[in-house]
Amino acid sequence: MQQKFHKNQIQAIEHHTGPMLVLAGPGSGKTTVIVARVRYLIEERKIPPQRILVITFTRAAADEMKQRFLAQSAQTGVQFGTFHSIFFRILRQSYGYTLDDVLSETQKHQILRQILAQQQIQAQDEEEYIRQFVSQLSLMQNELESTISFQPEGLPKDEFVAMVQAYEAAKAQMQKIDFDDMLTQCYALLSQNEKVRQYWQNRFSYILVDEFQDINQAQYACLQILAAPNQNLFVVGDDDQSIYGFRGARPDFMLDFPKDFPNTKTVILDVNFRSTGRIIRLAERAIAGNTSRYQKNIQGNRDIGAKVHVFTAEDSTDEAELIASKIAALLESGMPGEEIAILYRTNVQGGAFARALYRRGIAYHLREGGMDVYTHWIAKDLEAYLFLAENEESDSAFLRICNKPKRYISKEALAQAETMPYSLLRSLEVLPTLQRWQAERLSNLRQDLAQIRRRAPHEALRYVRNVVGYDEYLAEYAAYRKASLPNMMEIANEITETAKGTKDSAELHQRLQEMSAQMQTQQNGQKKKESHAVTLSTFHGAKGLEFSAVFLPSLVEGVLPHERSRTGSALEEERRLFYVGLTRTKDSLFLSAIRSRYDQPVKPSRFLSELGLPPQMLQTTENKKPQNTKRKKV
Repeated sequence: MQQKFHKNQIQAIEHHTGPMLVLAGPGSGKTTVIVARVRYLIEERKIPPQRILVITFTRAAADEMKQRFLAQSAQTGVQFGTFHSIFFRILRQSYGYTLDDVLSETQKHQILRQILAQQQIQAQDEEEYIRQFVSQLSLMQNELESTISFQPEGLPKDEFVAMVQAYEAAKAQMQKIDFDDMLTQCYALLSQNEKVRQYWQNRFSYILVDEFQDINQAQYACLQILAAPNQNLFVVGDDDQSIYGFRGARPDFMLDFPKDFPNTKTVILDVNFRSTGRIIRLAERAIAGNTSRYQKNIQGNRDIGAKVHVFTAEDSTDEAELIASKIAALLESGMPGEEIAILYRTNVQGGAFARALYRRGIAYHLREGGMDVYTHWIAKDLEAYLFLAENEESDSAFLRICNKPKRYISKEALAQAETMPYSLLRSLEVLPTLQRWQAERLSNLRQDLAQIRRRAPHEALRYVRNVVGYDEYLAEYAAYRKASLPNMMEIANEITETAKGTKDSAELHQRLQEMSAQMQTQQNGQKKKESHAVTLSTFHGAKGLEFSAVFLPSLVEGVLPHERSRTGSALEEERRLFYVGLTRTKDSLFLSAIRSRYDQPVKPSRFLSELGLPPQMLQTTENKKPQNTKRKKV
């Protein structure tokens, strides 16, 4: 077994007792090491397989690891599983839970919709509100916090607390638990029941954890209990790839591991078998800007490799077309589509690349199903303005935007207008009870609709947002709902960008419907098995994957690092995201910036200068005209 591994891998595999921290960089063969260590414990140290527990974060990863082990060993009894599956097993033995006692996601959302109605909470998009609530509730539970101490993001605290209380009451009445309860209830059980605690501590005397950088407080607390008193805890991960802060994961758990487990032995898997030497050095330079990390000196076992391609485009639409053309060239050269990926910071960015590839007939796969912003309530609002401009008799369009921004048209006034024989807009204008200042606002709306009518959709939407005041409305709504204004603005920007080149509201509507249909197809998994499809993914969704060629677009301030994450620990997580993106490629890397984003000038990302790229290398703009195309390489 030894001749197959380098010395640090052997040190990790042959570690016997006590805690060990294995720092495993990208492409360092960590799964191979974990499987080999399980074999070593059984074959060389004679540890009964039933006493070995291997934990990872996804069912697919657990199944893959189990199959790789069984392919090399005839031994059975080793427990491979996710945190949730292992913790549910512990709860099941003590409480008699079955899978029927666990709420499905569908049931969970049904309960929350009922609570929303009961609480009379007004939300523009019910499903979006529920998704945000579920995300924050999960974070609170993962952090082992209470509603008293937890500060939710994107929701008013009083609403959040009321929703949590009602949801917990509904679960209790139904005698059900949800996914996150498996963690919190397991922690409570192990903490409070000494007999149960001792049973499971004896049951699993050797614990191995993969992707340890993704662990949260609840999972770590349970692990600390299970590993006592022998502390035969073997954790494998990379603090430089800790990118799930929004779920409660922090690199602190890896950084503090030697303090939490005295006598920890640390080993670095410092050979990257995946990437070329140039990619490895570039990634090392990128992550060196972080201070809260373990220092590493990653080596490669391949040649230096091709130079990195760096270019600048005018805007995101131009950039998407450029990238699509480069992908077409790669495909023409014989590279399989499944070996190519475009990785970006936010889900909304995927739309531009989906459109560009779709126009060229290049198959693509949205790894995370994509975000269907094309039927979002913001998209419907913007469409309603354009439709109303062309059809002023449309009551449905008027109702949608009549108070966006505020025109102080009351429900009572609308109810009176509905009894009159004209359209709502016309009826309000002749309503006897209408105040003069209200009439002025309706008159202004008429004038705005006339201006919108004279413009093509892209310019019309810019008028709606900047002159009519729709962006101001979004800002007020976000402040009132404690929601994320940047997320809302990004959706509005994507719809505005999608409108480019359309001649009227009907053509825009058709384009939005086409994009929505593509998103739905991806979400339903209908393209997942299509061969030779280019991968479109966020940095988060691409972790653990590898490709021959990777494109990292829109590397500008406000995108990466994200505008909400430009300082402190948040900035360090943005740099880790960049590091993850850089290390997904085996051979070819394409880095690009844009000069303007949604008609506003932007600056190249600070991460590019940290790579040693001088600003002038990003000043030359590539565009669709070959004679103006220049490419820089580093």
